[in-house]
Amino acid sequence: MDRKQKAGAGIYSTEGQKRITPDDIERLGPMEIERRSFSIITEEAGSRIADDERSMIVKRVIHTTADFDYIENLCFSDGVVSRALEALKNGAWIITDTNMALSGINKASLKKAGGEAHCFMADEDVAQRAKSLGVTRASVCVDKAAALGHPLIYAVGNAPTALIRLYELICDGKIRPELIIGVPVGFVNVVQSKELIMQTDIPYIVARGRKGGSNVAACICNALLYMLDGSRG
Repeated sequence: MDRKQKAGAGIYSTEGQKRITPDDIERLGPMEIERRSFSIITEEAGSRIADDERSMIVKRVIHTTADFDYIENLCFSDGVVSRALEALKNGAWIITDTNMALSGINKASLKKAGGEAHCFMADEDVAQRAKSLGVTRASVCVDKAAALGHPLIYAVGNAPTALIRLYELICDGKIRPELIIGVPVGFVNVVQSKELIMQTDIPYIVARGRKGGSNVAACICNALLYMLDGSRG
């Protein structure tokens, strides 16, 4: 390790780079920042993003992650966007597998559509049942949500076990979600759980591979909500 790294310079050299000052920072309002960001995404992506109903979802995920790999990674079942919008219009509830995803969903837009968002991960009954069965809380949350008897959209950004349990219940004919957003991130059973969901006949938006996260799950929910109410392009 050289002296620069020892001094905290890190692995990226700044030699020869222009020194940034406050004068280099653009002073923009929140919505202008978003508009500029989407303009940059559109320019850099070019024709790689198809100009159809899926494009705004893909762009919002890139906006959230700064990761253009989602152009190839995001997979959509046939007609999923229109079916998802119809479900939200009819008051479907969104069930998430993390409170982080729950906090990121735009509640005002969801309320306009007559829907609600829920996460049961911190519920005491979920914790007790998961412990007694020796399974994850995320899988128990799927069962709890399924018992609600309400049209549901599952937004999974963290736990592949939630997707696996969804697959089992779908195969058993016990649930028929309006939409599954399958974007858990990680290494163990992540890829496989996503592929299982894509083998069902349930409408899905899935981030194929290892990438994803609670922020991506919330972002996809919001993209659909903004498309529904026209509040943001």
